[in-house]
Amino acid sequence: MRLPRGAVLVVASHNPGKVREIKALLGPHGIEPIGAAELGLAEPEETGTTFAANAQLKARASADASHHPALADDSGLWVNALDGAPGIYSARWAGPTKDFSIAMARVEKELREKGAKDFSAKFVCALALAMPPLDGRLGECRIFEGEVHGRLSFPPRGTQGFGYDPIFIADSQSITFGEMEPHKKHAMSHRARAFEKLLHSGVFAESV
Repeated sequence: MRLPRGAVLVVASHNPGKVREIKALLGPHGIEPIGAAELGLAEPEETGTTFAANAQLKARASADASHHPALADDSGLWVNALDGAPGIYSARWAGPTKDFSIAMARVEKELREKGAKDFSAKFVCALALAMPPLDGRLGECRIFEGEVHGRLSFPPRGTQGFGYDPIFIADSQSITFGEMEPHKKHAMSHRARAFEKLLHSGVFAESV
């Protein structure tokens, strides 16, 4: 699996913040990213039980429908005191309107109800890169995973980023991802760490 400079790569997400972040990561590598929503692709139902399974499902759906390679991300917040919740259901906790203020309030409520003293958490990301079908056979699909550990802080702070960023402070940091300049977050995020593994795999023509 190798993508030459100038190759079109579908970013298999309808989340504008996620698409923007992935496009920023792809920018320096000579790839032409395009969001699934821009192509009018449907969002598949996420029926996997792991981040990797859902990422693969989304990447394959976009690759099959667009006939281009597709990169999908499945990521979420893992809270230790909540036994890993919201986990793969991170987006669903935000409800049908994808209002993450609702999701963040639910995290805080559940922690308070449990009397939790441990606010440690991590963001997890699985990236799946899928090739389109060839001669009626499924294209190759590779998975790359990354994590960033930290702790939760309430009330939410900052308007940068998206999702649960305003309540997450990465280890060694004093501000939330929501308060952090995007280029600084991109340098340390779970998505950036998964993307670094993708780069080191030699998928992009100029990668080493």
